Amino acid sequence: MPTPRYIIIALILYVILSLFLLIARRLNIIDRPDERSSHSRPTIRGGGIIFPISALIWFVLFGQQDPWAIIGLMLISFVSFWDDIKNIRAGIRFVIHLAAVSMLFYEIGIFGYYWYWVALAYILTVGCINAVNFMDGINGITAFYGLVTLGAFSLLNNAERLLLPYFNDGLPAGWETFIPGRLVGVLFMGVIVFTIFNARKRAVTFAGDVGSISIAFILSWFMIELMVMSNNFFWILLFAVYGIDTGFTILLRLLHGENILKPHRHHLYQLLANEKGWPHLLVAILFAFTQLLINILTIWLVLSNQMNLLLFFLILALLTGVYALIRKKITGRMLGLLYQADQP
Repeated sequence: MPTPRYIIIALILYVILSLFLLIARRLNIIDRPDERSSHSRPTIRGGGIIFPISALIWFVLFGQQDPWAIIGLMLISFVSFWDDIKNIRAGIRFVIHLAAVSMLFYEIGIFGYYWYWVALAYILTVGCINAVNFMDGINGITAFYGLVTLGAFSLLNNAERLLLPYFNDGLPAGWETFIPGRLVGVLFMGVIVFTIFNARKRAVTFAGDVGSISIAFILSWFMIELMVMSNNFFWILLFAVYGIDTGFTILLRLLHGENILKPHRHHLYQLLANEKGWPHLLVAILFAFTQLLINILTIWLVLSNQMNLLLFFLILALLTGVYALIRKKITGRMLGLLYQADQP
């Protein structure tokens, strides 16, 4: 149960987001639907600003920990919010994103590793930021997926208290907390508040770039901290659903000769919501629930020392195969994109 302190923080965040919605409506910060959109009515954009605000509240109230990571988060959130209001050139966005990620890596201590680990960390983080941004297209999907993923990180961060009784052989050697205290709790309150306004048949607000990119930055932060602490990369399965949908869709678009930087409606969640007409919230719940099951399996396999490289790739192959079969059932072709693209 949330403590009174978290309830008070949630109420403060609710008031802040409500005020933002009033201001955004006056300033016409509106997402207007076009032929690529999954929504049909103008909706306030940028409600995900509550995510970096939550992190900032945590920073101010709980000891000013990890300042460079917070500065990087504020920087990438600012440029993303500005991009929600007025489009910024891709080159400028890339430079700012690179600077923000570099601040995060400085805080974590990534630059003390071999260059190839640093390069891999950049690829992972930039890939995560783009994947979450690509997947933020229907009501509830960012909210539910964020809650599930933050919940997994919180569980692992408190493993000695919450999970140790379920593992007779104990936790892996050297296991310790890897996320600053109370940070996940405050962020969780922020995502819940956003969910109230977003996870509806008709959303009051969308996350916008500021929301999707900031939550991706935060989740990348936690993922890298977890990998460094545990010296284990199997945890990437905690991002499996978004990673597979994003990677597979990019591959298909490249095979079809499309510009992957342009907006589209080819992700599986878009096919289900747009082409099949499934309710947005149902699709969002299915994606989040699938990731929840993967998270439970991954946590059990890793903490019980049963995960190995072969099993890791078998799980990835199985998930990718199931994903490909679902796409085939929808489009009629294993490498199909949309119905229109499949027709001669």
